[in-house]
Amino acid sequence: MRMRLMTQLAVAVMALLGFLSIEDLAQAEEPVCHHALSLVGEPKYGADFKNFDWVNPDAPKGGTLRQWADGTFDTLNPFSDKGVKAVGLGIIFDGLFAASPDEPSTQYGLIAECASYPSDFSSVTFKLRPEAKFHDGQPITPEDVVFSFEQFKKVNPFYAFYYKNVEKAEKTGDHEVTFTFNVKGNRELPMIVGELSVVSKKYWEGKDANGKQRDLGETTVEPPLGNGAYKIKSVDTGRKITYERVPDYWAKDLPVMRGQYNIDTLEFTYYRDRAPAFEDFKTGKLDLWIENRASAWATQYDFDALKKGLVIKEAIPVKRVASMQAFVFNLRRKQFQDVRVRHAFNLLFNFEQANKKLFFNLYQRVGSFFENSDLQSKGLPEGRELEILNGIKSEVPPEVFTTEWKNPVNAQEGDYRKHQLEALKLFEAAGWKISSETATDPSCGFFCKLKGMVGLSSARTARVLRNAEGEQMSVEFLLDGDTFEQIILPYAQDLQALGIKATVRTVDGAQYKQREDKRDFDIIVDNFAQSNSPGNEQREFWGSAAADKDGSRNTIGIKNPAVDKLIDDIVFAKDRPELVAATHALDRVLLWNYYVVPHWYYPYERVAYWDIFGRPAKLPSQTSAPTQVWWIDPAKEKAIEAAKAK
Repeated sequence: MRMRLMTQLAVAVMALLGFLSIEDLAQAEEPVCHHALSLVGEPKYGADFKNFDWVNPDAPKGGTLRQWADGTFDTLNPFSDKGVKAVGLGIIFDGLFAASPDEPSTQYGLIAECASYPSDFSSVTFKLRPEAKFHDGQPITPEDVVFSFEQFKKVNPFYAFYYKNVEKAEKTGDHEVTFTFNVKGNRELPMIVGELSVVSKKYWEGKDANGKQRDLGETTVEPPLGNGAYKIKSVDTGRKITYERVPDYWAKDLPVMRGQYNIDTLEFTYYRDRAPAFEDFKTGKLDLWIENRASAWATQYDFDALKKGLVIKEAIPVKRVASMQAFVFNLRRKQFQDVRVRHAFNLLFNFEQANKKLFFNLYQRVGSFFENSDLQSKGLPEGRELEILNGIKSEVPPEVFTTEWKNPVNAQEGDYRKHQLEALKLFEAAGWKISSETATDPSCGFFCKLKGMVGLSSARTARVLRNAEGEQMSVEFLLDGDTFEQIILPYAQDLQALGIKATVRTVDGAQYKQREDKRDFDIIVDNFAQSNSPGNEQREFWGSAAADKDGSRNTIGIKNPAVDKLIDDIVFAKDRPELVAATHALDRVLLWNYYVVPHWYYPYERVAYWDIFGRPAKLPSQTSAPTQVWWIDPAKEKAIEAAKAK
């Protein structure tokens, strides 16, 4: 604060002496401290708001919510890039600002009361709330904020990349922290820093109960000190984790938190497979089920509790950008480096058949990396988008300018055969040719072979796709569970019909994470979630610098100068129209490079739950938010328990 007063005094003196013009003086004035930050217009709520309209500010507290988690876990440290993290760890840590689940790309002050920044977006200053504290009662200080920022960048490549334009963080007042950027004009950077979770410097620089030095970069099963609405109550490593609501949570009465996190206890039990978990839900051992299988939603909800009205099944609409879930090629593998090969794989995925047979035609196919939003590219490029693309015309596929990208559609009989023939032409153009070869039959024993020798049977032949070096086209789909097997197995059969050796390998969660991080895979299922205001995270998804970093989100391995330039256009967009145009261009270039085989999306959240809950009349638009805004209704819970006992 003293530094700021001295700066203001110096500015005033210079103005009096005539060294600064009226315009310069206006620019030098202290910027407004914003209670909320938004990249898509004005925040819905003013600085004097009492609570959000998607909460019940008087929601009762209490009860237990029992849920399931898939697989296992081995660490309670959510900030390191090591280990398999337990589900739900984010709820024990608060950030400087809190994202709104109802307003896209909008945040409201939490640990920080407000944030200010100059007109050139060269820095951001956060004013911390003096009442903000950790669960041990110690205040959250500027030193904790600076420590969190510096350590996150040090221990995790993701944060180092995400905050690459944040040059430094420093204490600039008793309750003030300033982050300085190494670029100007990036409107998103104040919000990126606003997302920062804050950990205790004193705790992480100390030792655990066994006298071992704590390390933010390593795995741990010691429940860490937090500052959020919940803390860890108990842990059975790999099997179960239980959180308990903090009764004296420092932010519970703030407008940004009022009416939220109402349930006393959150239990997550881990299962190796979905089937036993769903059986436990049906019998009342679990309270809530988020369904991600269309086939299960259509066929498995006919059990007694649901028929009797004890369980409610509901599809809740959400209005968020649809994620690009897809089969992801590892471009580090030789066989996927030709775009024609990747295009052929997309032609050979029969989505319509899968949607009909497995999904009961409930899904829509994803046709954009920004589906279901104004950021999705459509038609042909024009206006500002065309200007941006013309700047990299020689570096992108020519179809970007001439043809609207669309997924193949198998609407009629014969369509898939046409796509197979088109795929074969693409393979041949890329140097892969199909032929019939004698196939080895592992089930053929002595008499089988004898019959072949005397001409009583003929050898079995198979189609094989090989390149000029004689290598067969082969691909392994790597999975960490059985969810996608029913989709991949028919796809693999269709690939095998064209001579491709396609296999499926399922491993446990820990091994999967290791192989994904080390890029030891051919194809995986990945999901690239987007917001209504894309920015720095695009570098982590598609940027060349992230391609060779183990554990980065660039699982594909994209190293494309044109993509890098388009990402910069997004990051440094001066306004919303410029951002939309640059995003359209990026979307189009990503699509025409066929980096993925797109999956599908569903504009609802499928939720089934035992009828023990209350919830606001209006839910946030981006999510159903059961753990955030629902509550346990004691009367309903008592009625359900009575019904179970009968």
